[in-house]
Amino acid sequence: MDDNKLLPKLSQNLLEILNDEEYYDVTIEVGNDPYIKIFRAHMVILHYRSTYLRRTLSTNKKKNDGTLVHIKLSNILPETFQIILSYIYGGKISLEEYNISDIINVLSAASEFGLKELITYVQSFLIKTKTDWMKSNFNLIYQTSFENDSLLELQKFCTDLMSKEPDEIFKSSNFSSIPEKLLVSLIQNDNLQMSEIQVWEHMLKWGLSQSPELPSDPTNFSKEDFKILKNNISQCIPFIRFHNLSSEEFSNKVLPYRKILPKELLYDDLLKYFMNPNNQSIKKSKFRMPTKEINIDSTIITIQHVKLISKWIDRLEITDEIENVYKFRLLLRGSRDEFTPKKFHEICDNRSHTVVIIKVKDSNEILGGYNPLEWRTMDKNNIEWRSNKESEIYKSIRDRFIFSFKNSYNIESYILGRVKREIQAILNYHDFGPSFGGDLTLFGDYGTCINRNFEKKIRETTDVFYVEEYEVFQIIRED
Repeated sequence: MDDNKLLPKLSQNLLEILNDEEYYDVTIEVGNDPYIKIFRAHMVILHYRSTYLRRTLSTNKKKNDGTLVHIKLSNILPETFQIILSYIYGGKISLEEYNISDIINVLSAASEFGLKELITYVQSFLIKTKTDWMKSNFNLIYQTSFENDSLLELQKFCTDLMSKEPDEIFKSSNFSSIPEKLLVSLIQNDNLQMSEIQVWEHMLKWGLSQSPELPSDPTNFSKEDFKILKNNISQCIPFIRFHNLSSEEFSNKVLPYRKILPKELLYDDLLKYFMNPNNQSIKKSKFRMPTKEINIDSTIITIQHVKLISKWIDRLEITDEIENVYKFRLLLRGSRDEFTPKKFHEICDNRSHTVVIIKVKDSNEILGGYNPLEWRTMDKNNIEWRSNKESEIYKSIRDRFIFSFKNSYNIESYILGRVKREIQAILNYHDFGPSFGGDLTLFGDYGTCINRNFEKKIRETTDVFYVEEYEVFQIIRED
């Protein structure tokens, strides 16, 4: 029997409760003068459906005199809150009924209210059905996604578009309105799939559009005109990779605008280079290197995490270029395959070069580790510690590491711990899931972190943590 057939009636009843005029115990004042609307609601439903409203209600306790709790939400439109409130009660939403601006407002509100399920659903809807619109309105999507740390799918959409389809942005009708910060991000991108002369010309186009009074031909520029254009694009010029231009491109496209270039850049560097491009003493610009396609089937981490973990595997610094592109092949997902140690060993035993990713419950924290050796199942009388320092196994043990991201949305919030005591770096035990020398061990849907065998402790506390989701990937080098 399909139990889901019973849910529509439940949803309908809960929406009827929303319209109840007798048993409500919260009033919510939404909007700003002159457009304010009062909504009636119920504390228990708001408390369990929204983390934001739970915190708000905790500071507005109901008084014993029967006075209703009153909440003010001035930074949201009443029509947007009506949609959100209907979702909170009924658990469903028909995005096809709303225009795109309403949907963007709903997404921003869902992020503020901590409605994770709705955030995922709206992002997926936009990417699957509104791609063309988002490309045409990239500025809005970019600002929306990066102002909200929870909008990871939209952030990925933006970064992918910036790298792989920059023409969609540079040639859009509203290109001139994108903020300078976004333009700088585009020009800085090492993986930008566009020639350097195109980058230069688009930057000039943006700079000229900021001051429409400027002539289109630099031969007609006055001294003041050059000064205005230079001020418009001063933050962008340092990121143009002039050495990647041909001599002809430099002569025809850049020199006419030489008065906007810093003198030390033009005379001490570029002119010398283009007069003698084989001069080894001149520090040249780094070439843009479009990378191979990197994909990952994960509900926990993003491509940015994958790139960083790949660098750790190759023992690179965070600022280094990626040397090897690795395919992260999903082996196990807790919510799909079970969280039990038995299932872990059933799927992952005899698999080498694996990365374990753990999402800590009720937090934005991510824990993980890399094991270059095969996992095995040992009983309690035969726990395996590998320590032969002359073997290839020992060399692989030294490549093992554990890590954490205190905030999954902040790639820079990581702690990386490499092996300190090789003799106890690998533990296989049938009652444990993945175990990194005791420093990170899963026992099912909970685990511990006790600093013993790795250089750094990856959690501030040794308390037991509970697992919202975990995934195991096998790492395969792609040629």
